Amino acid sequence: MVEYLPLLVLFVLALLFAAGSFLASGILGPKRPTAAKQAPYECGIVPTSGPAERFPVRFYLVAMIFIIFDIEIIFLYPWAVELHALGAFGLVEMGVFTAAVVVSLSYLISNGALDWGPRRGRDLGLDDRTPSNAVVRVPSSSTSSTSSSAEA
Repeated sequence: MVEYLPLLVLFVLALLFAAGSFLASGILGPKRPTAAKQAPYECGIVPTSGPAERFPVRFYLVAMIFIIFDIEIIFLYPWAVELHALGAFGLVEMGVFTAAVVVSLSYLISNGALDWGPRRGRDLGLDDRTPSNAVVRVPSSSTSSTSSSAEA
């Protein structure tokens, strides 16, 4: 049981840190939030527009693929060091692991997870576009607010 003591101490410290973070946030956070307190701070400049658009899902897919390959590399280093000790069993196991990663990557590529360019019209079902249905109409209220902010 003595071998598990550092793990237990680390777990207790992690719980104390999480609880302390929530407690500090409750104590130090704003008590009576106003619009000015909840607005993002941008070096004293009052924001004139809304927040930026969200990242597309494709960005997160590529990030997850990157993490998967990082994990594979992490497993490859100790395997390469101990290859002679593991023998044929280690070689087969790493082959199965690498095959699983390659199959998942080929599945993602076939579904277009790495296609960052604009999508083709046939992919979006836009082959029957005409000038009248391809134009996006902007509401007049947003154009008047952007033109007034641009003049200021």
